[in-house]
Amino acid sequence: MPIATGSDGRAQGYFPRWILKSSGVIMPEQRLPLGQTVVSGLQHCVAMSGSTIIAPLLMGFDPNVAVLFSGIGTLIFFVIVAGRVPSYLGSSFAFIAVVIAATGYAGHGPNPNLSVALGGIVGAGVLYGLIALVVMWSGVGWIEKLLPPVVTGAVVAAIGLNLAPVAVKAVSANAFDTGIGLATVLIIGVVAVGAPGLWRRLPIILGAIGGYLLYLLFANGLGFGRPIDFTQVSAASWIGLPSFTTPTFQADAIVLIAPVAIILVAENLGHIKAVGAMTGRSLDDYLGRALLADSLATIVAACGGGTGVTTYAENIGVMAATKVYSTLLFAFAAMVSIVLGFSPKFGALVLSIPGPVIGGLSIVLFGLIAAMAGRIWVENKVDFSSPANLITVAVALTAGAGDLTLKFGAFTIGGIGTATFGAIILYQILTSRLARR
Repeated sequence: MPIATGSDGRAQGYFPRWILKSSGVIMPEQRLPLGQTVVSGLQHCVAMSGSTIIAPLLMGFDPNVAVLFSGIGTLIFFVIVAGRVPSYLGSSFAFIAVVIAATGYAGHGPNPNLSVALGGIVGAGVLYGLIALVVMWSGVGWIEKLLPPVVTGAVVAAIGLNLAPVAVKAVSANAFDTGIGLATVLIIGVVAVGAPGLWRRLPIILGAIGGYLLYLLFANGLGFGRPIDFTQVSAASWIGLPSFTTPTFQADAIVLIAPVAIILVAENLGHIKAVGAMTGRSLDDYLGRALLADSLATIVAACGGGTGVTTYAENIGVMAATKVYSTLLFAFAAMVSIVLGFSPKFGALVLSIPGPVIGGLSIVLFGLIAAMAGRIWVENKVDFSSPANLITVAVALTAGAGDLTLKFGAFTIGGIGTATFGAIILYQILTSRLARR
């Protein structure tokens, strides 16, 4: 690892000596005045909160625990990358499909098989960590060869399509639920397209609030649906310990969930490249550390009942809009998240979000996961006139959307695992010299 230097060109220690700067572009080793740091840090909390809170709800996890471990994970990341890579670690959506498949989760309320899912997430974190160590030793070239954009995009699309039935089911109980779900979708779209300034970057959380208020009006106020019960919210204390859960290790769940590590690697790689492009400096030297930090944060979270975590595009978007890349903002945001994790009232309020509102959010979020594949293919100019690319994507999409399940004795691999391994293996076969002959 080369010796790091600050913006003044002088060598620094393990952590930067953050230099005060109050205007213009703020680089990772610079810092804003205290007041601006607080405001900007809270902005990053808001940016991550929508997805970090919604993801555990979709899997039946405790949102308090997820928020708490997102803060702890971000601090782990901050320390391991030596405070030089600006990033927030929030709940990963890549785990949703496999967790639902491994636990048979019904879609609402606490997940009765949470500990089984946690064991699988720990397995994914261990695999992720092994990949990180290899990257630190050998570089990223082999990852780029194993996971070219055509494969990464195919797997991402398969995840979104695999989740689609879950989202549709959540808004299909009756006409009222369908109406609330679609209204939530509309609010998200209007905010994403027409809201002013940074509000446009918060469509998920604003959509959740809008859908919640609509449900409250028509259900609690006008009696069109089951009223929201605020008993738990009123009874919850402002400060208290969250409900921690320890993992249970079952081989079939681990086999099903662990391959998500491949998605996290590709996701983290893309985010590191994006931040490097925005700051005008390569962060490739820190990629191995970033992968290792994310893997450790995922393991720590799963050991206490939290979701697997990943670097967040939402926060990268905030940095792109504000041109403020100071890593101290993320340390502050992490500490705020830890404080929120110890507020049972906050968790009870989140758990009171009605099912059709969550369903509306799911329609958008799961669709965005699938649509992200198109962005990956377009930005990397994937050639779909190539039969190898076309067939790889076609097979992965069908396996994922149709939830193609493979059984090997006592082990079962669901649609996401089949699509992931299938895309990787099939692409390597179709682009091999033997296939070309």
